[in-house]
Amino acid sequence: MSLYTTTGTVTVTCNKRLTPFLEQEVKELGFTIDETFVTGVRLQASVNECIRLNLQLRCGSQVLYSLKQFEATDADDIYQALHSYPWETILPADGYFSITSNVQNDTINNSMFANLRVKDAVVDRLRAKTGKRPSTGAELSGAVIHLFWKNEKAEVFVDTSGDSLARHGYRKIPGRAPMLEALAASTILATKWDRKSPFINPMCGSGTVAIEAALIATNSRPGLFRDNYAFMHLQGYNEDVYLEERGVLEKQIVEVPGLRIIATDLSDMAIVNARKNAKAAGVQDMIEFRVCDFAATEVPANAAGVVYMNPEYGLRLGEIEALEETYGRIGDFMKQRCGGYHGYVFTGNLELAKKIGLKAKRRIEFYNSKIDCRLLEYELYAGTRDARKLVEDKND
Repeated sequence: MSLYTTTGTVTVTCNKRLTPFLEQEVKELGFTIDETFVTGVRLQASVNECIRLNLQLRCGSQVLYSLKQFEATDADDIYQALHSYPWETILPADGYFSITSNVQNDTINNSMFANLRVKDAVVDRLRAKTGKRPSTGAELSGAVIHLFWKNEKAEVFVDTSGDSLARHGYRKIPGRAPMLEALAASTILATKWDRKSPFINPMCGSGTVAIEAALIATNSRPGLFRDNYAFMHLQGYNEDVYLEERGVLEKQIVEVPGLRIIATDLSDMAIVNARKNAKAAGVQDMIEFRVCDFAATEVPANAAGVVYMNPEYGLRLGEIEALEETYGRIGDFMKQRCGGYHGYVFTGNLELAKKIGLKAKRRIEFYNSKIDCRLLEYELYAGTRDARKLVEDKND
């Protein structure tokens, strides 16, 4: 039995609050979702189909193919259950593999011990069956086995991804306080952008949001920027299947004539880094980078596009006080310069957001790392509608 052609239960994980966007992506790829939960979705697929998910998904983290469910009260139970599994049919005996885990069990106060017992079980089984001992380590560059163990319920998976899919692979210089690529993509998918009208990104930092906008507009997928996945290191891997799926990525790229993506930042170095990242992603010619104060950013007139801003949140009192003026200026910029656009502000400080002085039509919940954030949406009416439609609400 080959995992590559055998349908099994697959769990696709993501960061908290990205599930709606992951679910949308998975359905668009033609999969039926069996279950949706806080950090992912479950579906039925073979490992060959997992290849497609790994190459295509923007919002996911790991694609996990379930091997076995069992009960375990302690780490010895984990060892016994996994030592009896036929790893010789899945892992190359002279290959390399890693162990990852998510453990919530009272008998374990260090998940590394659980990882060690999994590793021992797999290595002992392979040595007994093949006479060879595979190499192991923490680097996720080969096959990856994942253990989920909560209370007395345990499940072991082949992680077909390896390194997290949430990092899309093109970003060479992250810059200061970078937004994870999967988060940036999800926030763009949450907007009303039609992928044809202007996308304006003042305060662009290292360029992640602008780059993801260009990739989304052209239907360029993360698999274009990565050439090593954990699924490549299992028994029975057929490179032709991967190359066929990789070829699909090239064919589905589209051109968007006349699209303008404008990204600005006050920092010279931020724009230098953003240009380098855009070049690595192959979209440097699609983005107009400029060094300037955000209020001086060009906003093409008579174009119902999107203005997306991700200002600093402020961690200490002095920083927050200094940012109050900035957030106020953001509101002024949107009112005075962005009529006809949809405005978006991504922030982890809702008190500062009040200084924008506009009433948000939508407040979409996200996390940036562990920071509780909102993507605030503003309808920015043009012309004489400003006076009666733009609602200033300092206490909102």
